[in-house]
Amino acid sequence: MSARFEVWAPAAGRVDVEAGGARHAMEARSSGSRSSGSGSSGWWEAEVADASQGTDYGFVLDGADEVLPDPRSPWQPHGVHGQSRVYDHGRFIWTDEHWHGRPLAGSVLYEMHVGTFTPEGTFDAAIERLDHLVALGIDAVELLPVASFPGHHGWGYDGVHLWAPHEPYGGPDGLKRFVDAAHARGLAVVLDVVYNHLGPDGNRLGSFGPYFTSAHATPWGDAVNFDQEGSDEVRAFVVQNALMWLRDYHFDGLRLDAVHAITDHGAVHLLEELGRAVAALSAHLGRELFLIAESDLNDPRLVTSREAGGYGLDAQWSDDFHHALHAALTGERQGYYCDFGSLETLKKAFTRAFVHDGTMSTYRGRHHGRPVNVRETPAHRFLGFLQNHDQVGNRAAGDRIGALLPSPGLLRVGAALLLLAPFTPMLFMGEEWGATTPWCYFTDHQDPELARAVSEGRRREFSRHGWSGEVPDPQAVETFRRSVLDWAEPDRPPHADLLGWHRELIALRRSRPELNDPRLTATAVTTHDGAGGAADDVAARWLTVRRGAVCVAANLGDRPVLVPVPGPGAAAPGLLIASDPAIRLDPGGLGDSGTASVVLPGASVAVLDLAGAPGWRV
Repeated sequence: MSARFEVWAPAAGRVDVEAGGARHAMEARSSGSRSSGSGSSGWWEAEVADASQGTDYGFVLDGADEVLPDPRSPWQPHGVHGQSRVYDHGRFIWTDEHWHGRPLAGSVLYEMHVGTFTPEGTFDAAIERLDHLVALGIDAVELLPVASFPGHHGWGYDGVHLWAPHEPYGGPDGLKRFVDAAHARGLAVVLDVVYNHLGPDGNRLGSFGPYFTSAHATPWGDAVNFDQEGSDEVRAFVVQNALMWLRDYHFDGLRLDAVHAITDHGAVHLLEELGRAVAALSAHLGRELFLIAESDLNDPRLVTSREAGGYGLDAQWSDDFHHALHAALTGERQGYYCDFGSLETLKKAFTRAFVHDGTMSTYRGRHHGRPVNVRETPAHRFLGFLQNHDQVGNRAAGDRIGALLPSPGLLRVGAALLLLAPFTPMLFMGEEWGATTPWCYFTDHQDPELARAVSEGRRREFSRHGWSGEVPDPQAVETFRRSVLDWAEPDRPPHADLLGWHRELIALRRSRPELNDPRLTATAVTTHDGAGGAADDVAARWLTVRRGAVCVAANLGDRPVLVPVPGPGAAAPGLLIASDPAIRLDPGGLGDSGTASVVLPGASVAVLDLAGAPGWRV
């Protein structure tokens, strides 16, 4: 048995690999190019006998005493500072040979953090809960980052070994077992990957080559080098990493974290290069693969085809939809919510995807965004959500939306507006039953100085915003433990009822073709955001969202309202589902017009069939 070791270290005059306790000199690989000058590619290689699966190894640069982990380490069993371990992808036995993936269009996603999804916090424990997701109607599970990061628990966005699954979660084999088990249940799996920065603790990439550049400033220090000298290999490092997750771990898609923080002034942007590479791998494997971007830019070029001059990604997160829905439901107006809250803003989010599409952003103090071509861009290219890890975890106490709403009925209203919107919907773990556990910001940095800086920085951040309550210490183990889901909740009221409501909505979305119509122009929204229309003549807030023959009528206020059912031929609509048993039809609610209306109690929602399906309670 033997193993081949390779590493890119262009500035080194000598590189050794230490494997199994012995050092072996590595040879410089020729570039194979006449124009390369010295003829060296910067790559070093060595074949080591008696090294195989399970052998620990590392690299030594220029005869130094320190043994560094492999920049492309496939396995880090000793943590981010320890040696790497040889891992043979061919040894794992997959059972998903008949899996060909799922299209993103028509899917419902579920965002999951492995460490807090179950008390055990492992891939194997998460497998035991996959049947819950199947019963809910989920199509794809999106994992928060699993690349090896410092300590035992954390969000994963400070990963430093981008090729190695986090060992406390179960390492490489544990991750493969999870993906294999998900595919066996018909679930696609998406991985959140971070290419805009690396964590500070254990990050030794800069020792090997020009992975970072001071030419661009970022919140995390020097930027990842995607467009300066030596960047070709850095770009290849990222593109090949993405392909590795899709090919070797059988992931169905990748969520690209904060792509607005990726600086690349080259003629072909890294995102376009990634899109081309993934499309080629998809064709080669005969399997659906997709890329989803998180971006703060409100730039439709991300999801515009490469033929039309875009980057050709499959979807992007829609923060504007979240902000508009959250602010309308909660009444919050602080921070970036200052530009949202009116039902007209929510209407624009439903029908135009971006609220800021070149308009003035008060929060930013400038104009922001660019219009979406609503006639050409399919709605499924935008991910809609009411909660996610950022929007919950970046609150001071990690409180979920259920703790913010004036009425619990608004949870059902929010779920209906999310799951029946034209976008690809995503739920955050526990959202489906109204989990009462918070989801806090937590870390487990082993460097005392870094740990102290994170804890103090968190407190300072919220004190500047006027937060007077307690800010949980990210480094406290209890902060992490409080964030673990309580799986006793879904079996008891009122959580079980809310879980059933989510199941009904997802089943309805799947049963009606118009609810998966890709055209943004196929959604019509009517809003009422003022006085009148209420049984006792108080201020009323309601909206209707019509998609084909399906109409969602929602009352966001706390008093009953009489809502006209939109569209011609709506005199005898049918009820599909309702959040409150007191909801009823008023066939002649608007007098001489003959148009039907629906009576909605406070904080309630009804889904109507304008074609007149039976089952309406009068």
